[in-house]
Amino acid sequence: QDAIDRKEKRSETFKTAVHGLETGTPALKTEELGRRAPQWVRDNLVTMCMRCKEPFNAIMRRRHHCRACGYVVCARCSDYKAELQYDGNRLNRVCQECYVFLTGHLVLEDREGKHKGILEKGAAEVSGKSLLCSSLQLLEKNGKGGTRGWFVIPQDDPLVLYIYAAPQDVRAHTSIPLLGYQVRDLPQGDSRHLFQLVQSRQVYTFVADTEELKRRWMRTMARSAAGITHPEEGEDMDS
Repeated sequence: QDAIDRKEKRSETFKTAVHGLETGTPALKTEELGRRAPQWVRDNLVTMCMRCKEPFNAIMRRRHHCRACGYVVCARCSDYKAELQYDGNRLNRVCQECYVFLTGHLVLEDREGKHKGILEKGAAEVSGKSLLCSSLQLLEKNGKGGTRGWFVIPQDDPLVLYIYAAPQDVRAHTSIPLLGYQVRDLPQGDSRHLFQLVQSRQVYTFVADTEELKRRWMRTMARSAAGITHPEEGEDMDS
């Protein structure tokens, strides 16, 4: 009975771990883990390890795929081997969470005790329940350069704009409290669809891919800036 209880606990823990991937990358069901090859999360959808949340770079943190769940993880988080039934029970590189689930072995290092900060909400998780989410570009103050990223206003945190480097990152790198800002339209320049958030001397300039998307962001940001937390009637929540 103790073994059954432990297995059920691992099962529930893992359901949380594999749930919420972006549409188009279906997560394996718990009972399929190790029995069926996963669909790998594409490298270009993440800029940080999907387990420990440390940023990738070309030298110290290379991307690896867990052969059980398909997550993109760093070498440290994928330094485990487990037998996978779909590969003839051969040992494969897996992440720590899959290793614990598949083998039942405990891992001394425990990173699960960390408290989730305000920026540690996964992009895929909040995008699935958002007032609006899409790719935008945030220009630098001189207006000459900028950073493209994945921007989300969550339904459960509708007064804050979260900015991710990629749509499946597990941690936002910036957040902007929207309450009190003014939304300002800008003339289309160089075929770019520009608008701003302005409060006192603080100005953020955004570039949308289309005029329609720009209008949607301006409308949604204006509602959040005014403290309106409920979605508009008939508004499609998915971008």
